[in-house]
Amino acid sequence: MSKIMVINGVNLNMLGVREPEIYGSQTYEDLIQYIGKYAKEKGVEVFFFQSNHEGDIVDCIQECYYKKFDGIIINPGAFTHYSYAIHDAIKGVNIKTIEVHISDISKREAFRQNSVIAPACIEQIKGKGFDGYLEAIDKLM
Repeated sequence: MSKIMVINGVNLNMLGVREPEIYGSQTYEDLIQYIGKYAKEKGVEVFFFQSNHEGDIVDCIQECYYKKFDGIIINPGAFTHYSYAIHDAIKGVNIKTIEVHISDISKREAFRQNSVIAPACIEQIKGKGFDGYLEAIDKLM
């Protein structure tokens, strides 16, 4: 059975509250349930982590190495645009990682269009809402 960690970064805990016109009205708990149900159907063991703290995300990525995860799905939130620490952590563990964004960051404000995380990942999925996470599961399998 594949073991995948889903990491959500800064402000993802505020889904349903923060800018629903961009991110929708579903909550973070809705996201967890949605991914969990799909993963179970696919026979994937999925784990979740969310933090608003960059170092905690780095620690989680490193733990994935020691706990032998097969893949990582990460939505770094705003860390996408400037966290070389998260980039380096992903590269350092050598675990297939897919970056996911609920909104299409390429069609948003200029500062949101560049990802310093993407070069460390095998792929970036953006603008597909919650379904982007399911697509990432399929690709990691």
